[in-house]
Amino acid sequence: MMNRAQKATEISAISDRFAKANAAFLVDFKGMNVEEVTTLRKQLSPVEAEMKVVRNTLAIRALMDHPEAETALKDDFVGANAIVFSFGEPPASAKALSEFAKTVEELEIKTGFMDGKRLDVAQIKQLASLPSKDELRAQFLATLAAPMTTFVRTLNEVPSGFVRVLSAYKDTK
Repeated sequence: MMNRAQKATEISAISDRFAKANAAFLVDFKGMNVEEVTTLRKQLSPVEAEMKVVRNTLAIRALMDHPEAETALKDDFVGANAIVFSFGEPPASAKALSEFAKTVEELEIKTGFMDGKRLDVAQIKQLASLPSKDELRAQFLATLAAPMTTFVRTLNEVPSGFVRVLSAYKDTK
């Protein structure tokens, strides 16, 4: 049993995590064994995410410091819940959760919160399908480089065509 000081410390820690996180996802982990929970935590660590198992009453009290998150998540704290705090890119965290949920059926993604808005399961899966920042940067650079590459190839075709004409003329003589 926790005393008041421990509960206040826990509420403060959860509130701090909500303040620092770019997104938060509420998951039901009922039925998962310790090994599966440990594996999930290890998969979340590289994407700058953290899973915290919390008591529902303490989580709801911690949400009082964050009104937007409170309205989005408060009603979903029923049963065995854990909060996945995404401190890095939210799509990467959502992707890690979605992929893990495919392999471990006991993990249920309930809801999420990002940029002041509630996310349902479909929106979280949509978020998980987005490319990462590095992939988007690579696509953007390829888009920028494409016109220059085409221009250089076009400029190169004029002398190449002339050389082919000379070669064909040489072959006829």
